[in-house]
Amino acid sequence: MRSINHMQRKGGQAGFTLIEIMIVVVIIAVLASIAYPSYQRHVIKSRRAAVEACLQQHAQLMERHYTTNLTYVGAAAPSCEANLTKFYAVGFDGAVAARSYTIRAVPTSSQPDSSCGTLTLNAQGVRTKSGSGTVAECW
Repeated sequence: MRSINHMQRKGGQAGFTLIEIMIVVVIIAVLASIAYPSYQRHVIKSRRAAVEACLQQHAQLMERHYTTNLTYVGAAAPSCEANLTKFYAVGFDGAVAARSYTIRAVPTSSQPDSSCGTLTLNAQGVRTKSGSGTVAECW
């Protein structure tokens, strides 16, 4: 009974052929081309959720200031966590009046969010966006 291993017949050489390696590279490239855009969308949505929380938190601070002073004038300017400043510019949209304000978050070039764009929140709690998506999708 002779059992000769296939590798032993080739003189002890083992490994992969160039075709096999190229097939694996193509498969990895296809998977990466599908996964990377999905990952980018997820990152944009998570940053958007963080800035939404920041806007809502600052709206609560504005209401606390109004309760104490009966005016929004003189309230502190909105600011978010340091890691969001690279992706959104947060501030008042125009001047703060005694009974109204609007806070906005404008995406920077590091946050290409064309579906929602600039997010705003005013004293009445009205949420808006400037992009092509719906308010329900963006907020």
